[in-house]
Amino acid sequence: MSVKPVTPVPAATVVLLREANPGIEVLLMQRHRASKFAGGDFVYPGGKIEVDDNPDDAIEWCAGFDVARAVARLEVPDAKTALGCYVGAIRETFEEVGVLLAYDASGGWARVNDPRFGEYRQAAQAENRAFWDMVRKENLTLATDKLVYFAHWITPEEQPFRYDTRFFAAPMPEGQSPVADEHEVIDLRWYAPRAALAAFKAGEISLRNPTVQNMKLVDAPNVAAALEGVKDLEVPTIRPRVIMDGDKRKILMPGDPGWF
Repeated sequence: MSVKPVTPVPAATVVLLREANPGIEVLLMQRHRASKFAGGDFVYPGGKIEVDDNPDDAIEWCAGFDVARAVARLEVPDAKTALGCYVGAIRETFEEVGVLLAYDASGGWARVNDPRFGEYRQAAQAENRAFWDMVRKENLTLATDKLVYFAHWITPEEQPFRYDTRFFAAPMPEGQSPVADEHEVIDLRWYAPRAALAAFKAGEISLRNPTVQNMKLVDAPNVAAALEGVKDLEVPTIRPRVIMDGDKRKILMPGDPGWF
């Protein structure tokens, strides 16, 4: 008897990039080993898109949001769905690693070292709508103009927990430092893309297939080049399959023999 696949939950994630010498580095966070999904793996900040991510006035608090381009680029039915992906990515990044992709009233990157932002973060972790309370109270503008959409992955049908995930790349805001939430996130590391892949190959860290493939896409000499390199990429929807080949787990990508 076949089992109907679990419906994937909409999600968004952000590949944060910073300048290094040489090249760039990408922020990876390690999920708690007891997590039901990706436990112990190093992943990019992100999570589920919530209904609260998209209040009626959301677009008024977003910088340079091109509705038509976003809808076409993400291939979604409407502006509300598109904007929810961007806002969800920003909110989850703030909750998980304390990085806030937003501008303050002066137009510069938001300064989050004040203790009140720690309180905002805790409130948002407890209730998603608290994120918007912070945005309005602090007169922030979400930096949707800095998010570059470049990949779309759906968890294999064979998995019990499934996500329909949009991947964005963005520069690390100046004057901010990531801080693990010590709940879902137990470690944070900056890696040059090739160093991360080498550490994975050596068994030093655990990476999921989408993390590996998207790490390759952002490998560039500097942050500007990385963002430029992915901004106009064709974005296919990638849904791998997971099958067992004897006692070995095998991942099949679209187009591989046996994938359907």
